[in-house]
Amino acid sequence: MLIADYLHKNLVLPDLAAVAKSEALTELVEPLKSEFPDLDLTNALQVLLEREQLGTTGIGDGVAIPHGKLVGLDRIILVVGRSRRGVRFESLDGKTCTIFFLVLAPEQAAGMHLRILAHISKLLKDEGFRRSFLEAEGRDELYTLLKTL
Repeated sequence: MLIADYLHKNLVLPDLAAVAKSEALTELVEPLKSEFPDLDLTNALQVLLEREQLGTTGIGDGVAIPHGKLVGLDRIILVVGRSRRGVRFESLDGKTCTIFFLVLAPEQAAGMHLRILAHISKLLKDEGFRRSFLEAEGRDELYTLLKTL
């Protein structure tokens, strides 16, 4: 499984402006309208916000993996973002989040959804990878880093 199988270069956001959770989710969802014009962005955002009410997806070490399942979606979609200053995301360790991997999955793809979440989680436990991610220059370098994983 490669992250690049689910990621478009235009969905790598190297400089998030958001400072709060809802702003970050909105900013991460926004570029989907150009890549997936039939996707209901309002519904996608609502699904993500509802998931956050169940418990934060800010897993610690500056990482958040917001995710949700959408009716009518036919493939897994991944959006990756980075915040230089950090986002207040109600993370489990109380720290701000700087690395975001947003995952949207078809409602019927539970197995694949869980596998990609596990893959991302394992990847983000690697301190060297997190450091490389934060130090990458711009979208091109971030995408190059991600497309081989």
